[in-house]
Amino acid sequence: MANYKEAPLATRPKTLDPAEYFNLSPDYRRAEENRAALRARLKRQYLLQLNNPHRQELIEDPALTRWIHARGSNIYPNFRPTAKTSLMGSLFGVLPLFVLYFVFKTDRDKREAKMKAGTFERPYKLSS
Repeated sequence: MANYKEAPLATRPKTLDPAEYFNLSPDYRRAEENRAALRARLKRQYLLQLNNPHRQELIEDPALTRWIHARGSNIYPNFRPTAKTSLMGSLFGVLPLFVLYFVFKTDRDKREAKMKAGTFERPYKLSS
């Protein structure tokens, strides 16, 4: 830690900040130890349930429950499907496809018309 040099554009990591690492109050250290012990007990209980060969019921995983809830609920509360967002979605999602189709189709039709008229010059010679 003595030879750690701070980056000019980055902050010091919490684990290397002496004020956060060494000068912790006993109450804060005790609270962190209690939280770590609680996490360890919950992990051990979950692993015991998961690895039980005689298990009949489903295992309640709180992390999976939270994930399913977050996936099902609207996590973007500022987005609402309105006429403006539908128009922007169609302009940036659907319109480019039609424009590209129109460009390629008209170019192909012009080239085909020139070929039928016999005025088309091939830019690349395939045979000599």
